[in-house]
Amino acid sequence: MASCAELLDHVDPEEHLVQLYGKDDRLLTRNISRFLAEGLRRGDGLLAIASPEHSGSVARQLRQEPAYAKAVLEGRLVFLDARATLDRLLVDGQPDRAAFDSVVGEGLRGVQARAGHSGIRAYGEMVGLLWMAGERAAAVRLEEFWNSLLHRSNISLFCAYPIDVFGDEFRVEHVDALLCAHTHMVPIDDDLEFALNRAMNEVLGDRVAGLRTLIKANHRPSWGEVPRSEAIILWLRNNLPGSAGEIIGLARKYYQPLASARA
Repeated sequence: MASCAELLDHVDPEEHLVQLYGKDDRLLTRNISRFLAEGLRRGDGLLAIASPEHSGSVARQLRQEPAYAKAVLEGRLVFLDARATLDRLLVDGQPDRAAFDSVVGEGLRGVQARAGHSGIRAYGEMVGLLWMAGERAAAVRLEEFWNSLLHRSNISLFCAYPIDVFGDEFRVEHVDALLCAHTHMVPIDDDLEFALNRAMNEVLGDRVAGLRTLIKANHRPSWGEVPRSEAIILWLRNNLPGSAGEIIGLARKYYQPLASARA
């Protein structure tokens, strides 16, 4: 599995990355900025469909890039409000393909025209808004629209969901369709694996050595690539329900101070 930096820097056309960030907006905006900054250096056209708060944070980080001001001036870097854009895509409360092709397609065609023959990088969090509203099927439907667009265009896509990998909703039955819709999940960081291993050792004791040979990513052929730590959490939820809650709860406890120190 590639590192976070490798995925964000070297994403190929038609690749579709996803970040599960819980409430860690700092992690999210750092990774959005990295994804878009590499596009700036390559001369790509860039479209970010995000909340005003996320857009503002990303813009502040991107201003450090020499190519930032010129890209904004030339219209090769465009920010759209995620909520306002999503509202334009909904018909009877559901994402509409024609509206998507018109609204999102127009934005992409604009930056593509200004970028010339360079690539296109797009970031979006409209799917995350649908997920938060409990509209999971609608979120997956919108992902299908994006994937159809990716297959017709020279576009790389990065999107995000406010899903907490330590939380109860991060289970195979809840995220299966989401994992099928993406080529890669962006890993959180190495601290997660450290915290998870510590928690497993503490809860499982001598059993952990034997279980490690059994723990395999609950990977399905239709899924994109899932980082090792996140895959282990899914495995534990699915195969060790009696201990999974305690292990994952401890892993959260051990992870949070590490994440705070990094911030």
